[in-house]
Amino acid sequence: MPRYQHRNRSRKSLYNFRTTTWLIITNVLIFYILFYLAPESSRYILLQGKQIIQGEALWTLLTSMFMHQGLLHLFVNMFSLFFLGNFCEQLIGKKRFIWLYLLAGLFAGIFFVLGTIIGSGIPWGPRVFGDINAMAAGASGALFGLLGLLAMLVPRYRVYLIVGPIIVFVLLAIIDTLPQSPAIFIINILLNIILFAMIFSLFMPSKNLRKFSIPVALPMWFAPVVAIVPLIVISFAIDLPIGNSAHLGGLLFGLAYGTYLRLKYPQKMLLLKRFFR
Repeated sequence: MPRYQHRNRSRKSLYNFRTTTWLIITNVLIFYILFYLAPESSRYILLQGKQIIQGEALWTLLTSMFMHQGLLHLFVNMFSLFFLGNFCEQLIGKKRFIWLYLLAGLFAGIFFVLGTIIGSGIPWGPRVFGDINAMAAGASGALFGLLGLLAMLVPRYRVYLIVGPIIVFVLLAIIDTLPQSPAIFIINILLNIILFAMIFSLFMPSKNLRKFSIPVALPMWFAPVVAIVPLIVISFAIDLPIGNSAHLGGLLFGLAYGTYLRLKYPQKMLLLKRFFR
């Protein structure tokens, strides 16, 4: 009997995992399988604007949000999902959360394709909106949906935007556009070391060490603006490996759903306003 109860408790704790935890596990498993075990299959998962326009591989509008283009890409998105996802899930519940996540990711994929159509007729369009032949992947569109929801439900809540890694990402993108040389190779290695040091400094117990990642406190309503607008502006001059239009699409869906919840549950919004000042 004790053994049976122990198994029952273990099984119950497994089933009681947050949806956010299951999403992270799913993303990691899919990445490992497709990136390492069956890389040739990734073309059936990644999103390409040209394919969608031709009516092909429509499922990639959804599947691409579960694939990432490298360990760093996966880590950054899953790190963000852990915090944003758990917060959202506690606010709106498991069912609403999973639908928000999936639909925001789907909406982000649609916006990415629309962006490639718009960008194909503009000289700087592919840099800002995405190349119609480029392969896109990642959960960031869905993450911006979560960010949009939080911006509507808890706009005054203080959140930390980690600026340091973003700056290094941009510098790495600039380095990639320069002619390769031994000096550029060394700078690239140094920037990658700094990037990983900034990320791991976030887990340090010392506040001074965590400052190395340059965290900036912002109200939740302003966080999406800071996360999107500077990268769009930079994209006019530099070809960043970032889906601006996908981020915008996910954000708009999150803002729309957050607005719907605000209007439908005014009493609960008053409680949130009192609690998250």
